[in-house]
Parts: sequence; C-alpha cells; structure tokens
Amino acid sequence: MSKRDELIAKYADDLKNKCGMEPDMDLLTKVTIGCGPSIYNADSSTVASSQESELETVKNNFLIKKLGLSDGPDLDAGIAKAVETYGSGERNKYRAVFYYLLVKQFGKESVYS
Repeated sequence: MSKRDELIAKYADDLKNKCGMEPDMDLLTKVTIGCGPSIYNADSSTVASSQESELETVKNNFLIKKLGLSDGPDLDAGIAKAVETYGSGERNKYRAVFYYLLVKQFGKESVYS
C-alpha cells in the first residue's frame, strides 16, 4: 500500500469516526490528490481552524479559486459548519478531510469529475 493510500484510509476513518459520515472513496481520493504534496508535510497536511488567517486561506485558495464560489457570508458559514462537523475540539483536522467536507457541503463534486 502506498503512502497516499494509507493517508486516504486514515482520512476515511476520520470521516466515519469523527464526522459521522460514510465517505465517497472516489471523491475523497480525488480531493486528496488535489491537495498535492501538502498531505505529506506535518504542518500543511492539517488545517488550523483556530487561526483566522488559515481559514481565510482556505476560503480564498480553495473555495473561491478551486471550487469557483463567490465570496460572501455563506462561505464563512460553510467553513464554520465544516469545523463543527469535524469537531471544534479536534486539533488535527486533516486538510483533505476538511476540503472533502466543504466540497460535499457546497455541492461542488463536479469540480473533481
């Protein structure tokens, strides 16, 4: 099993156990691949949801640039909902899982088809 496959299995476990949802493995794999090499770096592989600057980066670089969403209060609400779904007390929010939650929430699965 490759390192990426191991990480995807770990992300699927987080979705099942921490987020209470059954992951779409094909979509999770594509979102993970879309994260690029950041998934292999201890710092960049997670989202620091308590840092406002980190959440702004997620909004600008992922939601607006990658998913093509328009800026507005619904993006901030969507990020807050993803944080709540993952668990605000959960320190290690994997970036691929966080992005997966946002893709599902905003119905943007077509970006990865």
